[in-house]
Amino acid sequence: MGNDINIEARKVKFVQEFLNLQNEELLTLFEKLLHSVPVKSDEKIKPMTVNELNQRINQSLQDSDSGKLIHSDDLIMEIKKWI
Repeated sequence: MGNDINIEARKVKFVQEFLNLQNEELLTLFEKLLHSVPVKSDEKIKPMTVNELNQRINQSLQDSDSGKLIHSDDLIMEIKKWI
């Protein structure tokens, strides 16, 4: 279960950073990446409760405050390696 929490926290952090992107090239790379990876049809999407969302936001803010961030230019370079 610990791994599930880590994955969920990473997703929340990713979404928050994604929403702040201003780089069209990076957005295009993410779109290509998203559409290049097949989604398992048996994956179930479970909605979050308000409490879960708030916990994830708080964790993301703590991660940001402690410097656990990736600069967008570094992320672009890494994503280009994937595609």
